[in-house]
Amino acid sequence: MEQENLMTLQNSSSFPETEKSQIHGIRGSLDLVESDRDDQSVVQEGNLPEKSFSEIIEPRLVLDSPKVETIALLEESSLAIIDPPSWKNELIPKIREPRLLNDSPWVRSPVPLEMKVQVSGWKFPVPIVETLPKPILNPKDSPDEEAVISDKELPDVSIPSNKIKTRIRPRPASDTVLFKDRLLYLLQPPLDHLFGDKQIAVPFKPFPYQLEGIAFLMPRHGALLADEMGLGKTAQAILSMRLLFHSGMISSALIICPKPLVFNWVREIQLWAPDLPFEFFQGDLEERRRTWFVSNCPMKIINYEMITRDAELLSDPRIGVDLVVLDEAQRIKNRTSKTAQIVCSLKRSRSWAITGTPIENRPEDLINLFAFIDPGKVPEGTPLKQIGTLTKDHILRRTKEMVQNDMPPKLIHDIPIELSPDQKISYELAEKEGVIRLNALGDTITVQHVFQLVMRLKQICNFDPVTGASSKLEQLVADMEEVSENQRKAIVFSQWVEPLEMIDKALKPFGPLQFHGKIPQLERIKILDQFKSDPSKHVILMSYGTGSVGLNLQFCDYVFLFDRWWNPAIEDQAINRAHRIGQKNPVTVIRFVVHNSIEQRIANILEAKRKLFQEVLEQAGSPASIGLSENEIFSLFDIQARPHKIAA
Repeated sequence: MEQENLMTLQNSSSFPETEKSQIHGIRGSLDLVESDRDDQSVVQEGNLPEKSFSEIIEPRLVLDSPKVETIALLEESSLAIIDPPSWKNELIPKIREPRLLNDSPWVRSPVPLEMKVQVSGWKFPVPIVETLPKPILNPKDSPDEEAVISDKELPDVSIPSNKIKTRIRPRPASDTVLFKDRLLYLLQPPLDHLFGDKQIAVPFKPFPYQLEGIAFLMPRHGALLADEMGLGKTAQAILSMRLLFHSGMISSALIICPKPLVFNWVREIQLWAPDLPFEFFQGDLEERRRTWFVSNCPMKIINYEMITRDAELLSDPRIGVDLVVLDEAQRIKNRTSKTAQIVCSLKRSRSWAITGTPIENRPEDLINLFAFIDPGKVPEGTPLKQIGTLTKDHILRRTKEMVQNDMPPKLIHDIPIELSPDQKISYELAEKEGVIRLNALGDTITVQHVFQLVMRLKQICNFDPVTGASSKLEQLVADMEEVSENQRKAIVFSQWVEPLEMIDKALKPFGPLQFHGKIPQLERIKILDQFKSDPSKHVILMSYGTGSVGLNLQFCDYVFLFDRWWNPAIEDQAINRAHRIGQKNPVTVIRFVVHNSIEQRIANILEAKRKLFQEVLEQAGSPASIGLSENEIFSLFDIQARPHKIAA
């Protein structure tokens, strides 16, 4: 009955072809069911012939029994296969890459931002082998054999004790009381092992005294590195910061330096720490604001002038660093200056100061420096004898004579100069009229009035204001002829730009180059490169203010001080542009001093100040003089008038 109904439905013309094919599929299924029933009845009756299993199964589809009616399926019929639902548009994940701060204008360093940390395992020291005397054997014990002891079995005792290599390790400050802090540095590998075995890549191995400087800086939260100019203070500070970054002791550092030295720090960081990313502040206020608040660069460089302009930004509590490094730290010797107040207000964990002249004029300069290095360590008004006791564990100072016995010598010659007739007339007239004018001021006279006369007389010692005659220039031209013939290079320093421009005209045969405040900042690097590479350029003319700091001119063998500066430390800085690490030849320093003039009197005062500098820093006792006092300034001339002092 069911089959008849299906046949009726199949023949109906109202069904589409697809539905007909489905009906054929149903009919085929019913046929298979009927054939299964028949096979079961045959097996039960025992009439199944002996056939294989495959032969038993196959007849289900081709049985000839009249009871089974087979209906062939249409060729076009098939079972419908329905795919699962799918999205119209293919799902493609999109990943937006956030912009990292490694593009301009934030990071201006060619080095990668990744920091590679290298770890060295702790190595126990090799036990000392005591040297034992050779045993004397009793001939009776071994009459037939001669006792022979090989020299290879005994240590070599011929090496002098002073040649034995000592390990250099970080030295914690004496006020470090926590055991874990002292143990931390005790377990560090020796510095000479790190750099000597090239575990930390450096262009060349640091000198032993530089490793001692690194060992001094690393464990100290407050430190003053006061090495003499030319001993590589910048390299020591950079390597110390590099080790602290790698060990995870600090994660951010701010370097503050004079504007002309920014590019010098950039070059030194690229040389000594190429794996440390850095950037320097520049641009307008908005660009600097991004550098302060948005940039995550670990090391930043800013000059003193710019940090003064950003005083309002620095009051934000979000600004804080682990380490602040002050280069040429004598810039904050005046505690009341705006620069000193801003620098001391920075939020920081460590404070390092770098300067070759921690005392420029008076011992109070050192006290003011420690207001930044370790606030409260040296209170104002501390007696001079106690300054050294309070600061000795936080100051490290070495001179060239102390650390470089094999370094070429520095030969200083004071050349007395006699004024030309024209200069002598102008000088005597200016001094006479100046003294009369100062005495006429009475008790209204000030130190500034005396300085004006001093500057006037010093300029006459350089050039006559009427004729332009100069005895110094004649001597300089004669000396430069010898420098040029020997294919050497020289530096000439002066306090003013105008004398340098006049000297430039007289030294044209020697290829002079000028380097002073009138030269744009970007052109100065090109001038230095030309002076170094061009063999026809034998002399460079520099002002003290521009050329006395941050320059490496160790390829120069001669330094001329055309006129003298008030501060001996500034003169030393100028001289040490040539007499520094890397110099292979002796450096000859020629200082022109006009005999029986204001220059001679100033030179005597400079020597007294130089003595003060050494006494305070080397703990030789209480200084005999504290610098250039008011009475000493007035004593430069025969002045009867004195300032009126109000009684307390």
